[in-house]
Amino acid sequence: MPHHIALAGGEEFRAGCEPMDLEIIRRCDIQSPKVLIIPTAADTAPNRAAKNGVDYFTRLGADSFDLMILNKSDANDNELVQGIQEADIIYFTGGNPDHLLDSLNGTILLRSIMSKVKNGAILAGSSAGAMVMGSLMRRPKLGQWITGLSIAENIAVLPHHEKSDPESTSEELTEKVSDEITVFGIDARTACISTSDGWFVAGAGNVTAYKAGQWKIYSSGELITK
Repeated sequence: MPHHIALAGGEEFRAGCEPMDLEIIRRCDIQSPKVLIIPTAADTAPNRAAKNGVDYFTRLGADSFDLMILNKSDANDNELVQGIQEADIIYFTGGNPDHLLDSLNGTILLRSIMSKVKNGAILAGSSAGAMVMGSLMRRPKLGQWITGLSIAENIAVLPHHEKSDPESTSEELTEKVSDEITVFGIDARTACISTSDGWFVAGAGNVTAYKAGQWKIYSSGELITK
C-alpha cells in the first residue's frame, strides 16, 4: 500500500474540515504545496465543486488549482492528464462513486496518479473519492459490493458514517464482506491518513474500523494499526 493516501468521510471543503486537511498538508512536508482538485465524481455540478475546493485550500495556504477531468475520455487524454504533474496533493471530490470508478479504471490518468504517489505525492479523496480507492466498494443505491481500484488494498470505505449504527453495520459486513477486508466507517469531516504503521485518524469525527465481525471506534489523533 502506498504511504500517501487520505480517505475522507465527506462534506469536503466546509467549515470544520480544517483540522483534517491541515494534517494532510502537514504530511506533505512542503511549505505551500500545490493542491489539485479533480471534480470527476461531482457529475451534476463539477465547476462548483472545483471552485469550492480551490477556494478552500487557498484559504489554508496552499497553491490550489483544478483539473476538469469529467469522464473516461478526459482521463485518457494525454494532454489533459499532464495537468497533474505539478501537484503535491491530488484531491478527488465527492459525488457519484459509480461514475468516478468507471471514469478512472484502466486510464492514463490513474496510471499517472499512481506514479506521482510512488514519488511522494499525496492522493486524497472524500466520500465517493475515498470509496473508489478501496479493494471493494458498496454501491450507495443498490447496496451491491463491487471491485474498487485497490489503491488502498484490503480496505473498503463507508463515508458519512456518523449516520450509521456500528452494531447493525457489523452484522451486514459479516454477511457480505470477506474477513480479509477492513472496512472504515468514516464520519464526515474526518479522514484516515495512511502511514507506515497503519492509518492515522484526523478531523472532527470518528472512524469505526470493522473486520471479521469485530468493530472499534477511533478518534482524531489515534492510529489504526495494521
